[in-house]
Amino acid sequence: MSNKYQIFVSSTYKDLKEHRDQVIKAVLEMGHIPVGMEMFSAADEGQWSIIKRQIDQSDYYVVILANRYGSVTDEGLSYTEKEYDYAVSKGIPILGFVLDDEALWPSQHTDTVPKEVSSLKEFKIKVKQKHVSFWKNTDDLYGKCSIALMKAFTSDPREGWVRASEATNIKMANELTRLSAENSELRKQIKNIETDAKEKRSRENNKIINILLKNERPVPVRLCEGDYVEEACKINLFRLFNYLAPEMLIEKSVNDISTYVAVVIANFEASELYMPYPIPRNIVKDWIADLSALELVSPSSKKKPITDMEEYWALSERGKEILNILRRMMLEETDSSLSDIKPGVEKTLS
Repeated sequence: MSNKYQIFVSSTYKDLKEHRDQVIKAVLEMGHIPVGMEMFSAADEGQWSIIKRQIDQSDYYVVILANRYGSVTDEGLSYTEKEYDYAVSKGIPILGFVLDDEALWPSQHTDTVPKEVSSLKEFKIKVKQKHVSFWKNTDDLYGKCSIALMKAFTSDPREGWVRASEATNIKMANELTRLSAENSELRKQIKNIETDAKEKRSRENNKIINILLKNERPVPVRLCEGDYVEEACKINLFRLFNYLAPEMLIEKSVNDISTYVAVVIANFEASELYMPYPIPRNIVKDWIADLSALELVSPSSKKKPITDMEEYWALSERGKEILNILRRMMLEETDSSLSDIKPGVEKTLS
């Protein structure tokens, strides 16, 4: 039978309208039936019976979460969470899509009220108890939703909907053939999109490595006696990143970076250095600005005591990719020009 699945799509409204549209598009392109609650007022409790009936009739339930909890019911639950709980209670397969913590997101679409922030956090924990996918933008969500739905159709097939006229008609076989061809073509397109994305990412990473290799920076150092060594050594951004990246997997302050480079790279004793910034803060921030422009580092999101006025930076996802590439190259190509990049102290780097 050429079953068509009804898929209920749930999310907060204004902040995720564009993203929900992409999910609905993915469902339609696979030849199935998306159901959303845009036509009903979220604050109208009288519509809850209609919403329940739509969920009851659905074969799969998709929930999209970002950084807003949404309007709440009299019980204090958001309508999105109430729909989610009801779908779970009915045993409907759940496909969760949660915004990646490192994704860029508009501040006006992010909850700041403590109660809403806390409720959203608990809701996300609940959703993550089942398998979820993490997305960063609309295209990413579209691709991951298409893949997740196709996997769900295969691993957990549902009853679906069939035209009454097709129940005993040869059209049923023709329709099944057509839908199978469409699904096969969609799978090919998704695979091609994923392959193209990986190849593009690889080209971008190689370009970044070449930029790092071509850009050299002097390392000035201030000593505690008042002396200023204008060019204690030179280092290209490639080696600077190679030294700093393992230290920034969690986070590192501008102060710590200044001291680390002066001791580990410029080869000074800590007792010789002017503290807290043996390398001037503006020089360190220039290095960070260069690495940030290449999308290798980003401001740390870890919470700090209010008394901590330091500025902290950490590797971005791109930075972690580049670090992994460099480490693999060192491990796999011991006779290459990269084989000498190892932890240690060098007076002059080029």
